[in-house]
Amino acid sequence: MIRTLVFGLFLLLAATAPVQAVNELLPPFGFRWGDPPRRVEAVLSGAKAKIVERKQDGSRSIWTVEGLVHPGLQRTLFTFKNDKLIEVELQYEYPDWSIERYNEQMGTVRRYFDGKYGVGKLVSRSRDTDTDIVQTLVGYQWMVGTTLLELFYFSAEKPPHTFRTITVDYKAL
Repeated sequence: MIRTLVFGLFLLLAATAPVQAVNELLPPFGFRWGDPPRRVEAVLSGAKAKIVERKQDGSRSIWTVEGLVHPGLQRTLFTFKNDKLIEVELQYEYPDWSIERYNEQMGTVRRYFDGKYGVGKLVSRSRDTDTDIVQTLVGYQWMVGTTLLELFYFSAEKPPHTFRTITVDYKAL
């Protein structure tokens, strides 16, 4: 009887205690912040993705990876500092898409992040027409716990050539 009473009291306290949400945004593909390069490389190898470039910049190592399967994903940049994963940048390109389709996709992704993490902060909205290449940059940020999430659209146009990309960048702070 006493066990039942104690258990019931415990359940009542647990049910009425304030719930603290865990505000942690993990990097994509099942990685965790601080993963060592050997773990990341093993997962990439298992996914049949290819590290096409490795750059060293002081204590930072940046890998360019191709072959991760996700619609429109052209490449992914993995950044390590002191042999710990600190950033993952996803770069999406859709060669056959119009600017309207890019705008629609950018809006869809932004609304998704807004709904999940609160309204993002507009950090960039520029259009440079000072040269014969017209460049446009639009970017938003969300702070989620100790992670900075960024969404950017970039285009460079010099008819008949156009380059457009959408990037989603996860950064451990």
